[in-house]
Amino acid sequence: MDFSLLVPITLFICITYAIKIVVDARVRSRMIGADGSEELLNSIMRDEELRRRHSSLRWGIVLVSVGVGFGLIQWFGWQDVTPGMVAVLAAATGLGNLAFFAIARRLG
Repeated sequence: MDFSLLVPITLFICITYAIKIVVDARVRSRMIGADGSEELLNSIMRDEELRRRHSSLRWGIVLVSVGVGFGLIQWFGWQDVTPGMVAVLAAATGLGNLAFFAIARRLG
């Protein structure tokens, strides 16, 4: 692997994430300063917290299912990238998203 590409990509991701955090903080401070009703602010914060939890749940389920897909590829002994290997990973990702959808529907 060429690590000279890893540093700029990581730097770009970090800068993008830092900008997102700053923008989110500014939006929250403007909402608080806009003299909105406290009920509305609490509702928005609750929805944001629920969205964060669901996001963590989704990524956890999808990454576990992709890990299972990679485990299946290793178990079958596939070494070259083939359409079958890509199909296993795509199916694992799709199943992870469907599992998240089913669990999120039960939770809320």
